[in-house]
Amino acid sequence: MEIPGWPAQLPPLVRAEPLPGGLVCTVLGGTLADGRQVVVKRCPYPAEVEADGLAALAAAGAPVPQVLAATDDLLMLERVDGTPDWAGLGRTVARLHRVTGPRFGWHRDNSGGRITQHNGWHDDWPNFFVENRVRVHLADPAVPDALRRRLERACAGPLPALLPARPPASLTHGDLWTGNVVGGRWLVDPAVAYVDRELELAFMDRADLPAEFHDAYREEWPPDPGYPQRRPALQLHKLLVNVRHFGERYVRPIEAVLDGYGW
Repeated sequence: MEIPGWPAQLPPLVRAEPLPGGLVCTVLGGTLADGRQVVVKRCPYPAEVEADGLAALAAAGAPVPQVLAATDDLLMLERVDGTPDWAGLGRTVARLHRVTGPRFGWHRDNSGGRITQHNGWHDDWPNFFVENRVRVHLADPAVPDALRRRLERACAGPLPALLPARPPASLTHGDLWTGNVVGGRWLVDPAVAYVDRELELAFMDRADLPAEFHDAYREEWPPDPGYPQRRPALQLHKLLVNVRHFGERYVRPIEAVLDGYGW
């Protein structure tokens, strides 16, 4: 079948059908002329950005599908499956977080759904989180003015004061929930960066990942003291991403976080 932009180095796609999911990308499952089973994604961002993240996770030992090609907005992956191993994945993610970088950030911006995830380098974790994970969202018209003012006041003092200055800069998947896990064992759709691992923990704790995943992660690497106090503030990032994607129903959860801190 004809796919616009199909890479010349791959055999043609002979069969394909839509796959479930695909909140941001159009996703097909198909078969190449040589018999290989593949996943084909049409992305609203350069496919090479996602391929870069998958390569970083693979180099750190995380289970990801092989990238077969990435051209313009088209990403071709091997199709993976298997018996779920949520506990094994929890341990693997904990070990992934022990891979660290020299600074907070990443060598390029990447994708947080339909919006750009800004990853400029910082030596100071509170400054990175405030500028690259909170303030970067506040100019979006989906964020109400009153909420924007409250968040700016938090960013001006109490929010950065809550966070440790220089925790380890852990390699993180960046968007780890069940929708980005295939077969209970493979990681897909990354938004990688070197950040405090607590940012990933905070999102994982909001997501619908099974108990065996969380238990295995914490057995491998328990959260640091003080994490429960910092967790709601760290969840502001993904809540703001959700406001920009899905609208006002995520405004009240952000207000609840600010109310909880008295900000």
